Amino acid sequence: MQRQDLADFLRRRRLAIQPADVGLVEGRRRRTAGLRREEVAMLAGMSTDYVVRLEQGRSAQPSAQMLTALARALRLGDDERDHLFHLAGHQPPPSVGAEAHARAGLLRMLDLLGDTPATVMSDLGETLAQNRMSTLLAGDQRQFRDDARFLAYRWFTEPDREAHRPADEIEHHSRVIVADLRATAARRHGDADVVRLIARLRAVSADFARRWDEHEVKVRRADRKRLYNPKVGMVDLDCETLTTPDHSQVLIVLTPAPGTDAAEKLALLSVVGHQQFAETPSGDYGP
Repeated sequence: MQRQDLADFLRRRRLAIQPADVGLVEGRRRRTAGLRREEVAMLAGMSTDYVVRLEQGRSAQPSAQMLTALARALRLGDDERDHLFHLAGHQPPPSVGAEAHARAGLLRMLDLLGDTPATVMSDLGETLAQNRMSTLLAGDQRQFRDDARFLAYRWFTEPDREAHRPADEIEHHSRVIVADLRATAARRHGDADVVRLIARLRAVSADFARRWDEHEVKVRRADRKRLYNPKVGMVDLDCETLTTPDHSQVLIVLTPAPGTDAAEKLALLSVVGHQQFAETPSGDYGP
């Protein structure tokens, strides 16, 4: 671990970012160039004291999970992210298979979308990054660990998926999720992460196993979602999925469905979020 170089790199990257670059309001009384340490801490989901100790070269070696969160908060490019890992004495995440890090260009798009809910997911359905509005709407989808990181696993194993959805909607999304996973499995034939996820799903969900054996294949693109948020209720949204050229990551953008009250609910949620940003709503980004 190159403690002093790590401290200098983190400090300089923080000062090089403007609040608007990460969707924050700059305010009139700001005297600090770039982001404040507490803003980096909020974006990375860690304490301000920890960020201070890192920048002062007084911290213990940060974990790979902490480095990933810092790289996301500081909007580091792929080369900068790898450099961060090297300075901290870790090997960078592999560039093959399911990437553990949202691409820098997709992170910038999240920021530009502002109050439009958007998230970056891997091709296996793991949430890599969310903008503020997405987190307010669906909760922090990066909190899950192990198999629960993957949308398909949560969908087929969580008992409350039927709480706010009619039967025909459950049938539709179950079919779409499995068909999309089939397409990913074919594209990444033999990949250990894919093989393991499918095996675990077949073992824990008879519904998934039955649908998997039907061999339906379809890449998920445009769709309609109904998301439940405890503060504003059910929100009807149109979903557009933009895929990277190598199909390893997708940007999911949610817009209010025409003829519904979704726009008003999102506006209300944005106001509530300003007041209670620290709260994490219970919900799921999909389907």
